[in-house]
Amino acid sequence: MDIKIAKTEENRLKQELEKRTDIEATRMKRYLAMPDLSRTPHNPLYELVRRILTIPDFKNYDVIEVPEVISTDIVFDLFNFPKDHPARSRSDSYFVDDTHVLRTHTTVMWYYFLKEESVRKKIAAGEMVGALSYGKVYRKDEIDRRHMNVFHQIDGWYLTPKKKGIITIEDLKKVLSDIAKAAFGPDVKYRFNPDTFPYTDPSLEMEVDKDGNGTWVEVLGAGVVKGDVLDNLGVDSSTWNGWAFGFGLERLAIISMELPDIRLLWSDDERVKKQLKLGQAFKEVSKYPPVVRDISFIVRKEFIPNNYFDLVRDIADGLVEEVKLIDTYQNEKKLGVGAVSYAYRVTYRSVERTLTNNEVNELHKKLEAATAVTYDAIIR
Repeated sequence: MDIKIAKTEENRLKQELEKRTDIEATRMKRYLAMPDLSRTPHNPLYELVRRILTIPDFKNYDVIEVPEVISTDIVFDLFNFPKDHPARSRSDSYFVDDTHVLRTHTTVMWYYFLKEESVRKKIAAGEMVGALSYGKVYRKDEIDRRHMNVFHQIDGWYLTPKKKGIITIEDLKKVLSDIAKAAFGPDVKYRFNPDTFPYTDPSLEMEVDKDGNGTWVEVLGAGVVKGDVLDNLGVDSSTWNGWAFGFGLERLAIISMELPDIRLLWSDDERVKKQLKLGQAFKEVSKYPPVVRDISFIVRKEFIPNNYFDLVRDIADGLVEEVKLIDTYQNEKKLGVGAVSYAYRVTYRSVERTLTNNEVNELHKKLEAATAVTYDAIIR
């Protein structure tokens, strides 16, 4: 069954966001407006989701679509994120207001799923329940060829009364191996390692042999849902248990197609789009040359690098391949009390065309100017 959660609260928060003109609100509005590639036909992320949804064991699972703007009580507290967890900070998550963020993980679907009347009736009757949820998530992140601040996740979970079955490590391994085979084909080589997540224990990660030559890459994670998390969600952990998985779709797509740059998944260039086929190695349309520029500046020690990456996106969205920290320097005598010098190497490169030096020079001047104004920085 498809379940779509009403977005009354989200719509109210978005309306408030629309009234704001500050830079953080402008960014969030832009990110929310970006397409959901997991729901965009012909995109490889869409195809990945289709493959996972058709895994036989998931046949009777519900598929639930949940809001993108969510209370911190749900996103963090219910899922056992420690009070000092980095995700709770404004340097890691996008806060719409003091108590709501752009969702940082699709695992939040557990909360909404258990509020559904049909699901509550099944649990009251002692029946197993299972659900899948997928879509965009948002986390402040660095800029390089493997990371974006807007990406896609898929989550699944299964609950059953303990009297009908105790969830074991072998259950987790079967879930992960089924997904790996759906994504990479039946002959994929994989192995398991212990892992740690805030809301599952024990937990596992799975690695796949990327090229068949012993290049192991982490792709999936799963675990037994912690009892206190079940209790937080109103499910009696003394009589119920379950497993859960969650992972980023981009990671699997990049490995499957040997993509050199995550931005290719968003490309509108038909030469690129026609090559984005799972299991088909991507051949670059053309190796557009990088243009590298360094920027160095002095700021107060309160400067937050993740926020700076967002400023770079504001200035040259889609045209920056990497922002690499190459130096930090503190010296009270030379820089002043509480001042820090940062130096970054910015690699400009489009995935669709050649950038000219003049074009990059103009972009870089805008970045320098915006850095000076936004952070009261001294450009060196």
